[in-house]
Amino acid sequence: MEIGPAACLVEDDEGGMTFIWGMASSCWKTGDVVGRRLAAVTLVATKAARHGEVAKAFGVDYDTLRIWRRSWEAEGVAGLRPDKRGPKKPSKLTDELAGRIRAARGEGKTLAEVAADTGVSTDTVRRALSGAAAQFPAGADHDPGDTPGKTLEPLAPPEARDEERALAHAGMLAGAPPVICEGASLPFVGALLILPTLAVTGLLEASEKVLGLPKAAFYSLRSLLLSLVFCALLGEPRAEGVTRMDPPALGRLIGLDRAPEVKTIRRRMRALAALRRSEELLMALARHHAQAHPEAMGVLYVDGHVRAYHGGADLPRAHLARARIAMAATTDTWLADSAGAAVLVWSSPPGASLTAELRQAAKAVVDLLGPDAHPVICFDRGGWSPAVFAELVKMGFDILTYRKAPLAREPRSAFRPYEVTDTFGHTSEYLLADRRVRIYYDRRRHYFACRQVTRLDQDSGHQTQVLTSRAALGTTEVATTMFGRWREENLFRFMRPRGLDAMDSYAKVEDDPARMVANPAKAKMKKSLAAARAAVAAAKQAAFGKGQGDDGTEVASVKQAETALAELRADSKALPAKVALGEVRPQAMRLDDERKRLHDAVRMATWNAEHVLAAALGAHYARAEDEAHSLLAEAFSASADLEVIGDELHVRLEALSAPRRSRAIAALCAELNATETTYPGTELRLVYSVKGY
Repeated sequence: MEIGPAACLVEDDEGGMTFIWGMASSCWKTGDVVGRRLAAVTLVATKAARHGEVAKAFGVDYDTLRIWRRSWEAEGVAGLRPDKRGPKKPSKLTDELAGRIRAARGEGKTLAEVAADTGVSTDTVRRALSGAAAQFPAGADHDPGDTPGKTLEPLAPPEARDEERALAHAGMLAGAPPVICEGASLPFVGALLILPTLAVTGLLEASEKVLGLPKAAFYSLRSLLLSLVFCALLGEPRAEGVTRMDPPALGRLIGLDRAPEVKTIRRRMRALAALRRSEELLMALARHHAQAHPEAMGVLYVDGHVRAYHGGADLPRAHLARARIAMAATTDTWLADSAGAAVLVWSSPPGASLTAELRQAAKAVVDLLGPDAHPVICFDRGGWSPAVFAELVKMGFDILTYRKAPLAREPRSAFRPYEVTDTFGHTSEYLLADRRVRIYYDRRRHYFACRQVTRLDQDSGHQTQVLTSRAALGTTEVATTMFGRWREENLFRFMRPRGLDAMDSYAKVEDDPARMVANPAKAKMKKSLAAARAAVAAAKQAAFGKGQGDDGTEVASVKQAETALAELRADSKALPAKVALGEVRPQAMRLDDERKRLHDAVRMATWNAEHVLAAALGAHYARAEDEAHSLLAEAFSASADLEVIGDELHVRLEALSAPRRSRAIAALCAELNATETTYPGTELRLVYSVKGY
């Protein structure tokens, strides 16, 4: 067998040899494992052949050959000796001990109790019980990870629901009830971990209350929304993503034989959008969130998000900051709580700035929290307007934002050291200066009085100035709360692959023809004025550049250029700065965001539920700050067993990629079990566990 251009391998019943450029380099007899491994390693070490070529020739995989080489480099030829695998001592699990374990288990004791009585580990107890069905007396307690008496079918197919589909088609069934598909190693069942925290968002209850129930349909509103939730968790947040999902696998998650098809989802969402109740649904979810998390409503972050449009309609343009270009787009304004969870979203009018949207945000907060609430509204420099600040304070709110240039630097003597601890327990030292300032506006006829907290970066000397009208906040609280605005940026970053920029519908409505927009003729006039000024400058240079004139031709050209410039200036003054949209863009359209807002409601609830799970992992996983969401993504896509035991639905996840990750999810399962959440549409209490943990 040739191994690249330089080496080859000859092997028969007596042994083998390797050759490099026709010269023998190694040989071994049959059964000489060390000699054969040494020959393979030598070819790689001397670069006679490539790693992959040697591994293929010797019939091993890439990683095995790499392990051989590492062992050889560390211990020499002795490191290539195959070690005996398995236990080094006789097994503790004798026939007598196995009988005692089965007898104790038959008395209704848990695995932990049996292990303590017999002096072995729970794994040994499981091995002893694996040969016979574990018996559970009626009413006896059992561990969530116990293997039940009945045998679960691997990859069990869901039960066919043809009769119910026929009833729904005949208009006699308003939503098929969920039926649990019991089985072993079912794909994607780990996504059921989201149900306890999803229940806290109130998505299903609020949707049924606001949108109502369908008159006749196989897929209930609950099944439809859960399908969208599970698809988002599994990386397919758009409706067409269902085509890339296994229908029976997704159907098991919603308690049906298969998931709804793309056309079904689009038809149902189109019918729900026709009700025009998306704003009511979003506000209902926001109120539910405020009641469930009142501690997070003291500070509300406001920011806009531009969603690019790639269709052919004549839509308004907006500046897409991440692409640094102006293009057809729509703008949404998002409201998030102090923990970074999404609270509310609405469509901004074309051309609206964050400053204008702050007024809308204030009205939404009053509707959400009531007139007696006085939260802090935090935003970035895009909302800079001292006049709007004064309006918000007059309405009972407090503002928190960065100061906009020009900035007056604080003297070094004004700064004091403060120790700050963030939400992850990291301690750092800030140099802060706190004083009262006045921000003048309206040509210095009015001013806005507030606090200014400035942070000094010792390394670069840069000063970051933060303004707030809340006097009760401590100096460090002002800085940390303002710098905590990254939580809303993280909201956008995490929701972008979860459908934040999805169009969901290309349905359009006619734009308001009376809406005032910038006059495009004004922009053209500016270019003409610039060209006329350049012509005047060129004529003057030609006439007077040498300090002397000739027969007056150049002087006449200067007068002619100045006359043309004066006429253009007069024409420019006559042009209105803004005109009605119907005059300049009669075919202008806007996207109908009704269906988009319904999908956003589902995505917001899904993100908030995942956000709570990620926060809960902080106590069980050392790298939760960096890997919480990637760990949850692995858990959501994990296979699991589903079994109904009494009034409980047991979800036993397969072990994850590393023991520390499995332990973290197992600890999270214990917390979720304490919530005693029931599977939607049933009375079955969810019990989660990880096999072996």
